Amino acid sequence: MSSSTSKYLSKLRDKRVVVLGGTSGLGFCVAEAALEHDAYVIVSSSTQTKIDKTISRLQASYPDKTAKISGHVCDLAQLSNMEANVEALLKAATDGNTNKIDHIVSTAGDRIQFPKLSELTVESVQNCGTVRFLGPLVLAKYAPLYMTPGFRSSITLTNGTISYKPLKDRAVTAAWGLGIEGAMRGMAVDLAPIRVNIVSPGAVVTELFDGAPEGMLETFRKATLTEQLGTPEDVAEAYLHAMKDGFMTGNVLVSDGGRILT
Repeated sequence: MSSSTSKYLSKLRDKRVVVLGGTSGLGFCVAEAALEHDAYVIVSSSTQTKIDKTISRLQASYPDKTAKISGHVCDLAQLSNMEANVEALLKAATDGNTNKIDHIVSTAGDRIQFPKLSELTVESVQNCGTVRFLGPLVLAKYAPLYMTPGFRSSITLTNGTISYKPLKDRAVTAAWGLGIEGAMRGMAVDLAPIRVNIVSPGAVVTELFDGAPEGMLETFRKATLTEQLGTPEDVAEAYLHAMKDGFMTGNVLVSDGGRILT
C-alpha cells in the first residue's frame, strides 16, 4: 500500500496539532512525531526565543516540511494573564479561527520546587498547580471554540507516575497529579465528543533532569522492570496513540518501564 493511501500513517496528515511545552523534552519529540506524520505543527512555550530556536531546529531536521511548522508564545505561569494568553495562542494557531485545531497536546511544566509537607505554605501549594493544573483547565475552557468538532479531535495532557507511587517528600506533587487526572475525566465528559486523555510517563531523560543530584537517574533506572530510563522519543508514541485512536477518551496512558509494579 502506497504512502498516499495508507490508513494508519495518514491519520494525522494535514491535521493541525498544537503542542504546549513543545520546545523541549517530551513536547519537542511529540512535535517531531507529528511532523513525521505530515501534520501542521504549532509549538508553544513561554518565551519567543525558545520558540524561534525550536522552529529553526525542526526546519533543519525536516526541510521539506518548513511550511508546516510555526510557533506562538503562551505563558501559563502568569495567573493574571493566563486566560488572555491561552486565547491569544488559540487565535494565532487557527489564523484567527479560520483553520480549526484538530489536536492539542500539553506537556507544559515548570521547574518550580514542590515543597515538603514540613515546609509547605498555602501559597507554595497553590503555586505548584498554576501551570500543571490551572493551565489545562483554562485551556479546556477555550479550546472547543477553536477545534474541529467531533471524536477525531483530541486534547492530551501530561501527568506522572508519582501520583500512583509517590516518592518521599512528594505529597504535593502526587496531589496535583491526581487532581489533573480527575479534571481530565471531567473534561472528557464536558467536551465530548472531543476526546481528552492523559499520558503519564515515568522517569524520562529530558532537560528537566539537568543538574539532578548524583545517583538520582541510576536510582530511577533500577526502579523499572525494563532496567532502562525512558526516552522522550519512546514516550512520544503514547501521545500519537492518544491523537490517532478515535475511540479512546477519559483514559491514562502509562509509559513508565514498569515502575508502578516494582
